[in-house]
Amino acid sequence: MGEYAANLVKKSIVGSGHADKTQIQLMVKILLPTADFKGADAADALAIAICHAHHRNYQLKEAARA
Repeated sequence: MGEYAANLVKKSIVGSGHADKTQIQLMVKILLPTADFKGADAADALAIAICHAHHRNYQLKEAARA
């Protein structure tokens, strides 16, 4: 379980913390081409899941180095 600021999710997905919903939807579709989502809320949820996966993977790698 994690908690992420909106700007962090946007930066993780689009590369800019000030991305709009259209940009998020486009990048989620690029990252998950077979995902069939309807609307911005579903894209936001997938973006948060992708952000969590990226940050969790980074945290695990950092913990292994310690």
